[in-house]
Amino acid sequence: MEDITVYSAAQVHTMDPGRPQASAVAVSGGKIVSVGSIESMQPWLRRYPYSIDDRYRDKVLMPGFIDPHTHLRLSGTYMGLDYLGPIDSAAPGGIRKGLPNRDAVLNQLRALVAEHDDPNIPITAWGYDPASQAGHLDRDMLDQISDSVPIWVIAYAPHIVYANTPMIEMIGVNDDSVGHGIGRYPDGRLNGWFVETEATALAARPVAKQVYGPNAGRAAIDRMGAVAKGAGVTTTADLVWGMADGFEPEWNDHVSAISEGTFPLRIFMIPFEPKLVKEFGSEMLQFLESKRAEGNDRLNTHGVKYVNDGSYPSMTLVMNEPGYLDEDGAHTGEVPWEDMVDRMLPFWKAGVQIHSHANGDRTLDMTLDTLESLQRIHPRFDHRFTIEHYCISSPAQARRLAALGGQASVNIYFVHFRAQLHSEHGFGPDRSEATARLGSLQRAGAPFALHSDFNLVVTPLSPLLAAWCAVNRLGADGETVMAPGERISVDSALRAITIDAAYILNRDDRLGSIEVGKHADFTILNDDPYEVAAEKIKDIEVHDTVLEGEPTN
Repeated sequence: MEDITVYSAAQVHTMDPGRPQASAVAVSGGKIVSVGSIESMQPWLRRYPYSIDDRYRDKVLMPGFIDPHTHLRLSGTYMGLDYLGPIDSAAPGGIRKGLPNRDAVLNQLRALVAEHDDPNIPITAWGYDPASQAGHLDRDMLDQISDSVPIWVIAYAPHIVYANTPMIEMIGVNDDSVGHGIGRYPDGRLNGWFVETEATALAARPVAKQVYGPNAGRAAIDRMGAVAKGAGVTTTADLVWGMADGFEPEWNDHVSAISEGTFPLRIFMIPFEPKLVKEFGSEMLQFLESKRAEGNDRLNTHGVKYVNDGSYPSMTLVMNEPGYLDEDGAHTGEVPWEDMVDRMLPFWKAGVQIHSHANGDRTLDMTLDTLESLQRIHPRFDHRFTIEHYCISSPAQARRLAALGGQASVNIYFVHFRAQLHSEHGFGPDRSEATARLGSLQRAGAPFALHSDFNLVVTPLSPLLAAWCAVNRLGADGETVMAPGERISVDSALRAITIDAAYILNRDDRLGSIEVGKHADFTILNDDPYEVAAEKIKDIEVHDTVLEGEPTN
């Protein structure tokens, strides 16, 4: 054994229900050797050289926070574009101020056009939010900004690209074009919308060199790794591996960032199924196995990802009756729903964990039907089939998910940041209020974790803020409790960003709690989330993180 380092703390919350609290943690070789007090771990300390590190003696030490659903590389790439979003956002040059409404966005585009000196190069912008900025953009609206300079705008939740006429021509489609997700006005004319992965990929081809230029991916990883570390995150997963720049380039960017010490996290790369099938076909499972063998505890592949409907903030998810308040923006993913069982079955039989994006309750019904069919064809135990986002649902669906052995990775931030907004825009008051039904999941016995989807939705990355949302369920007005019966306890919320998040990623045997033999990954807090008032949890400052037994500051 290497020399032992003992970290002392004012309080250690282990997330081990049998030994929930401690005052010291002993680590060696990146693993936990003993948990308790300096006195209790004397049998180890008498036998091996050790040192006591008391830098955290007046801090609170917890397992490293886990966000099981992010898109750090893709998000960081978008952050390098001109920003049109509604909230203040981190950017390479510092914080960019949000734009309050569509008029402000159109004015910003006019200013960008006025400064633009090459009509052959598109203006590329990111961050538009149709719900909070007064409705969607479209071709005619953007043509009024410019009918000569191509304008390419991707939404904050990047399920929609908006384009003007010069950009549509550059993309290479016209009124006779056929394709999944190419939007049209009621008269059949193209409206400048490119919705969901197939169409947004088509729209991105003319701007690929601008958006995904040399070193853009690596710079994005470094940038977003710093954001995640500042929030106390030590482990995450990228849920669209391969979609932006291909599997090997994205993997290699992470390898170099980790080896050069600029990415102080563990990350699991979850491949985007349509891209995986397209690139590797019948060799897809062999490819995943080869990457798994190549990976290690800091970087590895995990599972497979499906996108089965649109976005909550972009109002493109699929709902049961009575549907949308106004126009129907519903959109399915790239895999036809009737083909879903056949598409998932090879991974299911191979024991690969499936992560299935479902925002709307109709999509959730389809996904549960698919899971039931998979179980009937090839029964499995401990499959950890995961519903990603789980935004609009019913208590009956929670019970069915539990009965089928599934689990949920939930975006709880929407309760605070979006639910009241979508009461009037999109979903109506009933579904909006009951967004992210954690209480129902808990009562049904379905495992769940909290995630941010950062930053492809209009919310920040902050596990403590996620826990605050789950415990309090306060709307954006800071007063209204949204579906009080769906609140959960402080302990349950903290588990959902530590040990239960590790369970979602099938890593709870080595991550998520402070137990002997697990990785020595910790988040250091200035205050105790179990002791402060529930409404103050989001205000607790992250002091430091520890990865593999080494402080990252």
